[in-house]
Amino acid sequence: MLYSEKVMDHFKNPRNVGTIEDADGVGEVGNAKCGDIMKIYLKIDDDVITDVKFNTFGCGSAIASSSMATEMIKGKPLSEALTLTNKAVVEALDGLPPHKIHCSVLAEEAVKAAIKDYYDKNGVEYDHAVFPDCASCGHCADD
Repeated sequence: MLYSEKVMDHFKNPRNVGTIEDADGVGEVGNAKCGDIMKIYLKIDDDVITDVKFNTFGCGSAIASSSMATEMIKGKPLSEALTLTNKAVVEALDGLPPHKIHCSVLAEEAVKAAIKDYYDKNGVEYDHAVFPDCASCGHCADD
């Protein structure tokens, strides 16, 4: 299967790799079935993502998806970053093979998990329906 030039570029030269020690929000998602694990770190100032870093253990598509997702949310308000979809990541990468679409889903989920972490740490109210695992996390059982 051939990968687009953008996928290859983000795989070979990933943007925003690393960690943020004093991150305002951290999201980690993984898929045990395929072995991909993504961790996204956010620095947030006045509800805007001022810095974002990621660490991904996985295939080239997972690394490219993480890299592209961080590029797409950097400098954006949280409300806009929450609208990031895996479809948008795939389109920005000029496509992914069908069996690699799950990598873009992980990128979307990692971004949302990092924003949710920020909200939780800061006592910010949010719409629980926006977050994929929110209903099952048990965090909001009192609601």
